[in-house]
Amino acid sequence: MIVLAIDTAGVDCSAAVFDSDSGQMLSAVTDMIGKGHAERLMAVIDEALAKAGRVLADVQRVAVVIGPGSFTGVRVGVATARGLALALSAECVGVTTLEVLAHGFRQNDAPRPLVVAMDAKRGELYVQAFATDGSPLTHPAAMSPEETAELARSLPAEVVGSGRSLVLEAPASGLAVDRFDIAVVARLGAARTVHGAPKPLYLRGPDAKPQTGYALARA
Repeated sequence: MIVLAIDTAGVDCSAAVFDSDSGQMLSAVTDMIGKGHAERLMAVIDEALAKAGRVLADVQRVAVVIGPGSFTGVRVGVATARGLALALSAECVGVTTLEVLAHGFRQNDAPRPLVVAMDAKRGELYVQAFATDGSPLTHPAAMSPEETAELARSLPAEVVGSGRSLVLEAPASGLAVDRFDIAVVARLGAARTVHGAPKPLYLRGPDAKPQTGYALARA
């Protein structure tokens, strides 16, 4: 099965092509652009397909990062993935940012359960706990640093991700900005069971809100 993986949930705009039958990553393209995913994504997808020697018609499954992360980025990625899957009559699955991060840290032979903590700004974290075999121990949630620290103590678990310094008052593990390995997205997406079309996982509302104070009253 040829899997097209897409990520626009963070600072990267990424796409990869994976052959699940052979277990080979055929190509991966990542641009760290910060913003402007909607304008860049299709070009990144085209580049990944060209590097893999494939065309869109070859794609049998689309895997997309559904969040939590950038509200606008997640929306762009999910809408694109669903549109492509519909046009290609392909399967479509979602992968969360938290499980992608957990998989990356687990590859470093983490001896204990992991609490993945992404800095969500405004004094909050996006959090999920995972067992040593990668299975989830909790549901994704927006939590305070204090709540996250208590969760880690109760397991007990290692805290990883950009929110580590907020939880433990210690240096962050890895980069200050969470980035999501598109190769991991592709492999997780290939193994995922299809349960309907993927939906964005926001965990909270967008930071930007309409200025309702200027709305005109209806007659």
